[in-house]
Amino acid sequence: MKKAVKLTLAIALLMGSTSLFAQKFGRINTQEIIMAMPETKTMQENMETYAKELQDNIETMQVEFNTKYQEYQKNLNTLSDMAKEMKEKELQDLQNRIQEFQGRAQQEYQKKQNELLTPIIDKAKNAIDKIAAAGSYLAVFDTSTGSLAYFDETTLTDLAPAVKKELGITDAPAATTTPAAN
Repeated sequence: MKKAVKLTLAIALLMGSTSLFAQKFGRINTQEIIMAMPETKTMQENMETYAKELQDNIETMQVEFNTKYQEYQKNLNTLSDMAKEMKEKELQDLQNRIQEFQGRAQQEYQKKQNELLTPIIDKAKNAIDKIAAAGSYLAVFDTSTGSLAYFDETTLTDLAPAVKKELGITDAPAATTTPAAN
């Protein structure tokens, strides 16, 4: 009886370990996929335009401050104490508004970037999920995060070509580092 239980356990362990080796694992560099998507280039162009708008507003405010400060400096000797105090308060208030606007601009820039990037990430993730499910992969490791301590690259299938095809991304010929061997 003991021999039969041991034999059954040994067979179960052997079958379990061989089925583990039959599983498919893949790897992908999600960052590379996202950067290759045409939507990312459009997003970057939109973000550059938005950053320029914000910078132009800051510069306009800074010019206003500089103009008022130069006027204050020019008339400093002719202003009464109360007028000096009012001009200094006006300059301080304007400087505070500029600093507040800069802080809000940074927050708004980050918010807009996240707003534009989220659908791109979702689209890439959906394509990865579709390719992984169609290929019956047990797991797909994202090599862009650097979260893997070790993996044998030759035993993992790179899903990037299939995901790029799914997303309609074609690599530019200049992007290849070595010619393909036939």
